[in-house]
Amino acid sequence: MDKIFINGMTVSAIIGTLPHERTAPQEITVDAILECDMKKAGKSDNLFDAVDYSAVEKNICETVKNSSFFLLEALADKIAETCLAFEGVSGVTVKIDKPKAAVFSKSIAIEIRREK
Repeated sequence: MDKIFINGMTVSAIIGTLPHERTAPQEITVDAILECDMKKAGKSDNLFDAVDYSAVEKNICETVKNSSFFLLEALADKIAETCLAFEGVSGVTVKIDKPKAAVFSKSIAIEIRREK
């Protein structure tokens, strides 16, 4: 399967279960791997035959900024839903990295995969 990689998107969001996490946005990093068939776009060299990854990126950013989930898993699921709404995207892997969740390491991250 062909893939589009959206890497290292840093966005601020209300995320977490602790009281101090509910009062102010914190930075998280989102990676998304979109699975799609790029044969037609590769042959035609026409934007209308391709997944508009710029629009996907913008929608991910808006989804995160406007969210207030308690769990990373719930936010990741919503991001996956956002990506799968785009025509041509058949599957997606979403990784969210939350540096402030870590006590002894650089960060804590989760990764999910969803498909249509």
